[in-house]
Amino acid sequence: MHNLARLSGTTALVTGASGGIGSEFARRLAQRGADLVIVARSGDKLEALASFLRSTHGVRVRTEKLDLSETDAPRALFERTVEHGIEVGFLVNNAGSGAVGPAVKADPAAIAAMMNLNSHAVVDSMIRFLPGMVSRGRGVIVNVGSAAAFQPMPYEAAYAASKAMVQSFTQAVGEEIAGSGVRVLAVHPGVTVTGQRSEEILGVVAKFCGLRQPEHVVTTAFRALGSRKFSVVDGCRYSLFVGMTQRLPARTTVALMRRITEKTLSGV
Repeated sequence: MHNLARLSGTTALVTGASGGIGSEFARRLAQRGADLVIVARSGDKLEALASFLRSTHGVRVRTEKLDLSETDAPRALFERTVEHGIEVGFLVNNAGSGAVGPAVKADPAAIAAMMNLNSHAVVDSMIRFLPGMVSRGRGVIVNVGSAAAFQPMPYEAAYAASKAMVQSFTQAVGEEIAGSGVRVLAVHPGVTVTGQRSEEILGVVAKFCGLRQPEHVVTTAFRALGSRKFSVVDGCRYSLFVGMTQRLPARTTVALMRRITEKTLSGV
């Protein structure tokens, strides 16, 4: 496995890199000497970040403006790396979005796009980039999930389900490739300051567990990569909260989460 303290000679690909957790991953990887491919829908933000990373850390940075909620986008991204002879040794699947509200009023197209981004793109990218890493005997894949992955979330039902898939898939694949030299990890943030509406929706949880910053999440991920864990929840209080909900009877947990989201939605 890579020496994570120094990644010179490694190319890292980070999705959702235009801000928040993705941008922080890109910065920290560049600090360690990794060249980068950064991906997001916002071309201007990507170019600004790329310019900063080149001038500050002297690394090579390629930008890819791409909407990974489109079904064929993960394939297109992989093919672009092959076309340009880029060997991705560190993959961060960070791009994601949320959908809030009762399922009975949900827009099927919006839910499909969210599921594509949160689940399909993660699975597709892992399947495409993993064989090369395994054949080389080294590599890292970090999938950014959510603390919502560990319990059903009324009014965020599809979002929580999409993140539960990330958790399950990462753990299963991690066990499959144990001993290969490739490290896979799902990092699950709680309420993190990224500008997404989930910060408002989970405000009640944040009152008890606190607001996290992108740098906290990335630090948690790098620490966990030095262990044998396949997944980690960012923040001690969020980890305790997740542990508590997993120990409660399933019906009690889902009723609790319904009360939390209903209370918060009524004030949004």
